[in-house]
Amino acid sequence: MTLTQLEYILAVDEHRHFATAAAHCYVTQPTLSMQIQKMEEEMGLKIFDRSRQPVIPTPLGELVLEHARRVMREVKLLEDVIKEKQGLIHGELRLGIIPTLAPYLLPIFLPSFLEKYPELQLKVKEMTTDNLVEAVAKGRLDMALVVTPLNHKGIEEYPLFYEEMMAYVSRKHAAYKKTYMLAKDIDVHDLWLLEEGHCFRDQILNLCELQQAHKDLLLFEYEAGSLETLKKMVETNRGITILPELATYDLTASQQRMLRHFKTPAPMREVSLIASKTFVKEKLLEALKECVLSSLPEKIRKNKPRNVIPVQEG
Repeated sequence: MTLTQLEYILAVDEHRHFATAAAHCYVTQPTLSMQIQKMEEEMGLKIFDRSRQPVIPTPLGELVLEHARRVMREVKLLEDVIKEKQGLIHGELRLGIIPTLAPYLLPIFLPSFLEKYPELQLKVKEMTTDNLVEAVAKGRLDMALVVTPLNHKGIEEYPLFYEEMMAYVSRKHAAYKKTYMLAKDIDVHDLWLLEEGHCFRDQILNLCELQQAHKDLLLFEYEAGSLETLKKMVETNRGITILPELATYDLTASQQRMLRHFKTPAPMREVSLIASKTFVKEKLLEALKECVLSSLPEKIRKNKPRNVIPVQEG
């Protein structure tokens, strides 16, 4: 049994397709299949049921895969410990980020980060919070930029900054005449939301105390996949949506007039860097934290952690 064989069976388990797994491992399918078959013969069992499409692990195969993940995590941990002791910031960083942060945060810190660490290969994946947490916990990602608190037992949270949450109000809406907003001013019938799976959707529902009521009250429900779509819906229709602070910095003067702050203390969302509790690349983590913080607008850097709206109900 070799580490390469373990890598191959984990790739097949992830992709559930031999050809796709081979492409992911940068080998031909016959090479990958031959190595897995050799491993199965040595162990005297079948790891995958090839009669199923997509292929699935056998019951004994599940046990092998569980131990293979553990072995590969320890191998990567050993490599990371050595690099950390050498004081090196290079190699690969697999970074995740949620969709309500990606278009606003990545452009302001990535250029300087890549310029400062040219020997670092950065791979960024945009996913919802639940998927990012799972990927970090299982070692498929090194770190992720998400909204917290999450209170996940296998995840360490490193709070970075706090974003004010603001109302974006249609010119046709009665709230457009207000100077400041209250959560109770938002009628559920007028609220444009992100689709389920986005943590920012949960925060808005918590802010407006709508977790239980919104599904029963909505006469017309449109759920968008991005904040940009929600902005367009408010601009061309009636209604209100909620935007995080970073999403407001590129608004035109006309769009800025549609923003309404909530009365003090304004609701905030906490943005953090998360990593597995076994993550050892402290220098890399600190380098990323420093670069993100130094790139933020001064106003956001000065926001205080008060009135932070929970990500999930309760």
